Amino acid sequence: QVQLVESGGGLVQAGGSLRLSCAASGIIFSANTMAWYRQARGKQRELVAAITSGGATNYADSVKGRFTVSRDNAKNTVYLQMDSLKPEDTAVYYCHAYLAPWANYWGQGTQVTVSS
Repeated sequence: QVQLVESGGGLVQAGGSLRLSCAASGIIFSANTMAWYRQARGKQRELVAAITSGGATNYADSVKGRFTVSRDNAKNTVYLQMDSLKPEDTAVYYCHAYLAPWANYWGQGTQVTVSS
């Protein structure tokens, strides 16, 4: 059974930092591209950052220079370090694991709220 469990969300003031974690089980973690998506109220889910099995990273323009995605294959965990947070970063953040179109999975989400 595949499980992606996010943690680290919460309430923070603008300019602050949070680190999200996503612990994976039931998959060959090192082979998966891991990503963070977010969905703000009333908006579509969007890609925030991704990291491939080889360590290549990709970021949404809106978070470049402020967010950093990383992974620890020994711990089956992917992280999202979020600095210089803005109120517009407020959303539910979801972890995603992708190996193939028929093998991709979502976590349950963690709420991030940034107050102005």
